Amino acid sequence: MTATSTTTYASRGMRHRRPRRSVVPILAPLVIWAGAAGVLALWWSDTTSVIGPAGWLTGAGRITGLLAGYACAVLLALMARMPLLDHTIGTDRLARWHAFGGRCTISLALAHTLLIIWGYSLSSHTQLVSQTSSLVLHYPDLLKGTVGFFLFLATGVLSARAARRRLSYETWHYLHFATYLAVFLTFGHQLSNGADFVGNRSAQAAWYALFLGVAALVAWFRFAVPVRRGLRHRLRVSAVHPEAPGVVSVHLTGEHLDELGGEPGQFLRWRFLTRGLWWTANPYSLSAPAHPRFLRITVKSAGGHSAALARLTPGTRVWAEGPYGGLTADRRTAAKVLLLAGGVGITPLRSLFETLPGDVTLVYRARHADSLALRGELDAIAARRRATVHYVVDDPTGHSSPLTAQGLTALVPDLATHDVYLCGPPGMTQAAIHALREVGVPARRIHHESFAF
Repeated sequence: MTATSTTTYASRGMRHRRPRRSVVPILAPLVIWAGAAGVLALWWSDTTSVIGPAGWLTGAGRITGLLAGYACAVLLALMARMPLLDHTIGTDRLARWHAFGGRCTISLALAHTLLIIWGYSLSSHTQLVSQTSSLVLHYPDLLKGTVGFFLFLATGVLSARAARRRLSYETWHYLHFATYLAVFLTFGHQLSNGADFVGNRSAQAAWYALFLGVAALVAWFRFAVPVRRGLRHRLRVSAVHPEAPGVVSVHLTGEHLDELGGEPGQFLRWRFLTRGLWWTANPYSLSAPAHPRFLRITVKSAGGHSAALARLTPGTRVWAEGPYGGLTADRRTAAKVLLLAGGVGITPLRSLFETLPGDVTLVYRARHADSLALRGELDAIAARRRATVHYVVDDPTGHSSPLTAQGLTALVPDLATHDVYLCGPPGMTQAAIHALREVGVPARRIHHESFAF
């Protein structure tokens, strides 16, 4: 059972801005697959014939090895935090592509290893163990490649869902830096032993260009830009205010903040330069539109890092990476919008509620009435723009109220004509998507992002 309160004002019909549509989400996969086709063309042009089981196994090993190497470059590019990709495709969608590509890469690397060993064993009429030892110990750079391969396997195991549940975000994030070392170790092996590269200067030059280009993107966007912005904007904590039990707003001040370009709905990765927090950058959404001199995030205590933010002292230096994310006004396609928030998921939607033009309705769900963070601000925004806010609160037993098609249409009768911006816990998000699809909201008009790792 839930208690529902509604604040309604006559809509003023703010002018709806036509969204900018990007072709990047369509072109990016095409470019990736075109690159994979080019890798296969490299093998095809360098292969005159395939004879017998040994030839077929070795050929398959070469193909999977080439594709695994190419996939490594793609994975690093997807996570380079390039604004062009991040703002148009969305951070969580890129992360899903990265996760899927990671599983494919490990599978290709494993297949390459097994196929090459088997094929070489048949060619030389040796046992598998003896052939493995010979390859690892006597072929150029293959010992380093073997170490890189096992690092890839370890990363894959740690990325499995069961393992991730036992790791903090910070630990998981830093363990992933081992993939940079793995790529470095395996890169030399490919050029030293790959039949498609030995003696082929054009192929070597293309491979160097691919990996050096990706390395430059990673170095610039993940390291140089954050350092440059940290020195440029000189962000500091100005105040920390409680908003609800376990929820605080961190107010920050700095210089030239208009240059950050943060849009409502986006987030940044925040590195607080104080004991216990300086070594990691965690993602938190802006909970108010960016100001040239001030920023604000609102955070719920859900782990060691987020809980420590309540104890920040004014004057603490901060480095911010971003802004990131595509949960912005540019995704909008319909005249009417529903903002559906769960818990601290209200933070990016609060900014959108203030700034999105047109007919906007907010539904804010929480376990208890005192868990409704920023309620005073939401009511003031609703009054100012004459919009509707529905507060849905679970009963005191704390049992979650399921999201259903009937429940949502009772609040928003013409829901099928809306764009929906969604942010909340994973369980709530999945239930909401199912209910929205049942109502008839097309998938292309359900916009959500997740920070789950």
